[in-house]
Amino acid sequence: MLFKTANVAQIARFDEVIDVRSPAEYAEDHIPGAISCPVFSDDERARVGTLYKQVSPFEARKVGAALVARNIAHHLDTVLHDRPKSWKPLVYCWRGGQRSGAMVTILSQIGWSAHQLEGGYKAYRRDVLDTLAELPARYAFRVICGPTGSGKSRFLDALAASGHQVLDLEGLARHRGSVLGKLPGEAQPAQKGFDSLLLDALKRLDPARPVYIESESKKIGCVSLPDSLYAAMHSADCLLVDVPLTERVRFLQEDYGFYLADPERLVKQLGFLKGLHPNEVLNGWAELARAGRFTELVEELLTRHYDPLYWRSMTRHYPSLANAPTLRLESLAAAALAEAAGALDA
Repeated sequence: MLFKTANVAQIARFDEVIDVRSPAEYAEDHIPGAISCPVFSDDERARVGTLYKQVSPFEARKVGAALVARNIAHHLDTVLHDRPKSWKPLVYCWRGGQRSGAMVTILSQIGWSAHQLEGGYKAYRRDVLDTLAELPARYAFRVICGPTGSGKSRFLDALAASGHQVLDLEGLARHRGSVLGKLPGEAQPAQKGFDSLLLDALKRLDPARPVYIESESKKIGCVSLPDSLYAAMHSADCLLVDVPLTERVRFLQEDYGFYLADPERLVKQLGFLKGLHPNEVLNGWAELARAGRFTELVEELLTRHYDPLYWRSMTRHYPSLANAPTLRLESLAAAALAEAAGALDA
């Protein structure tokens, strides 16, 4: 092999990590902080793959080499043009093959200390899964519990602002974790991307200090929590947030205002509760939404759906909840949350 290599454990030693896979591969998941410098576009990758299978490996390599050369030249003229002589990049592709090898060869010939990641993205992905299987057990989680509308996510934000360690799973998943949890105009990460974001967030935490985390289901929208993290949460100490129903109803109308502005969208989402409630109940909720009677609708959703469901799940999964301390919050205003967060022991 004519160029230098490095393994997954050595990633942090490099000045920059370069992902030369196609844009679609990069979008699904990539090493945190890696920049995208594809040697094939999505269409070019498909074209070369088709040539390889339908014509011959030789023809595919010939066409592929020309495309790779042009694309690497483009990256050198643009995103990489200002890198100093001392720059030390790490380059990876799908499995440490020809795509990253071509980039490393050219960068090395220029004079940079470029290395190829051994095993490529596949090695990185394997390391992510292996690490996620054992890392969560090292942390002392404190699970923030409370029924829907208790402001748990905003309380996590207040805790982070006051200097506490926080792991915001809904923020990483870009979803609020319920049938109404999809954020407008925002796509969730793929499962692989979520895993990478989660591992990166965990690695930034200090195991010697408590980590506050919100009680969650196994799935947050379309992504799933690792079994190890789910188990660590269930065995952790809990803090129960207690908020009056009237304040929860007010807060939810504020927090989910995008649904109030589009009642038909809200009705569509409520349709996913079909089978959990009689049709007459669902039709009644749809009528309340279309009539703009949101206070009444939210209160019914809480008392007849979300609260019973939440407490059944919590009782089953969080044994320490029965003896958890309770934090009473009369208001979910920012100042009240900040005051409560500041009063907790670090």
